[in-house]
Amino acid sequence: MSPEVISIGALLVMFVVGTVLPINLGILAFVATFTVGTASLGLTEDEIFEGFPVELFLTIVGVTYLFSVARRNGTIDLLVAAGVRLVRGKVALIPWVLFLVAALLTAFGTFTPAAVAILVPVAMNFAYRYKLNPLVVGMMVISGGHAGAFSPLAVSGALVLGMVDKTGLHVSPVALFTASFVINLVLSLLTYVLLAKRPVPLLDQDETAGEDEDPAVSGRPDWRQWLTLACLLGLVVGALGFQLEIGFLALVAGALLALVDMKRQEKAVDGISWATLLLVAGMMTYIAMLEKAGVIEEISEHAANLGAPLVVALFLCFTVAVTSAFASSTAILTAIIPIAVPLLLSSHLSAAGLIAALAVSTTIVDTSPFSTNGALVLANARGVDARRFYRQVIGYTGGIVALGPVVAWGALVLPWS
Repeated sequence: MSPEVISIGALLVMFVVGTVLPINLGILAFVATFTVGTASLGLTEDEIFEGFPVELFLTIVGVTYLFSVARRNGTIDLLVAAGVRLVRGKVALIPWVLFLVAALLTAFGTFTPAAVAILVPVAMNFAYRYKLNPLVVGMMVISGGHAGAFSPLAVSGALVLGMVDKTGLHVSPVALFTASFVINLVLSLLTYVLLAKRPVPLLDQDETAGEDEDPAVSGRPDWRQWLTLACLLGLVVGALGFQLEIGFLALVAGALLALVDMKRQEKAVDGISWATLLLVAGMMTYIAMLEKAGVIEEISEHAANLGAPLVVALFLCFTVAVTSAFASSTAILTAIIPIAVPLLLSSHLSAAGLIAALAVSTTIVDTSPFSTNGALVLANARGVDARRFYRQVIGYTGGIVALGPVVAWGALVLPWS
């Protein structure tokens, strides 16, 4: 049996086992990474450890810790109240406000995970406080981030356009941005219409009784809350304006706030979702190992050799959707576009259509709990049964993986080919 078949088979087995049985999928992924990497793919331990997602780990730890501190000193409650006043008490509009804010942030140059990391903790507190479906709120923040992610000013947009320019093909920046924005807007609309009224997997009252310690939501903010707001503003300016590492900034801010309020922040570290971190780190390490061994590249190359250009285009969309649900969208885009170029040069497929479809198919699945964005939603969800909520996110992502590539292909490739 080839190493490629073994590695993909191991991925499927641990996914099924980790979803059906009460064992953290990250533990299975770390075990599989060592076993498959050394026994089947011939990698050394040092090569395997290179795939550990240090930046992702730091981002999730830092952001969830900082917002745990902010929640305990009442600052998040103040932000929630201010947000409700902004929409004049129309709580149903909150997910759409978050969608637009996320789109604006990414369209003007914010890397999508950074924008989501800033907004998701506040969004999840909105959902908890006003009994909104956290799945809908979290997924709409992610979709908003991707709606603006392919503007010419955005990181992903500049990356894709730059790669295409080197090939002699032409893709309109407006077409790429519009395709991503419209499809993510439609996805958010469907999510809101179909799921907003669905029941939320809540914890029992006694399990959430301690979550609102010292809620200081009335009156004027005290000096600790003003300091927290200043730290949050500094986080945004540092991450967006100076491109500093958001996880590091969040840890610095969280440590400072904990030092000036030690009694209240003694248990703030409990707000870090360690189970989510283990899950994401394990899966990302496994996928990085497959990328290093060339397994991901071989899958894409096999897709490019299937035959009819339209069929190959659809298969490529599915390939990037499935792999991106577990791996870095940026890495997948970087790998798949060079593979798609020979297909475009040798066929009548629309370059703009296929590139846009691949970009959408790669990013639309970042709702996965194995991606930074989906992991942040899981880590910041409040008052929900974590395992049931995880299954809801998995189910939602599964639907997107199944239908998203078909929609992107049907809307962007088929009509123009």
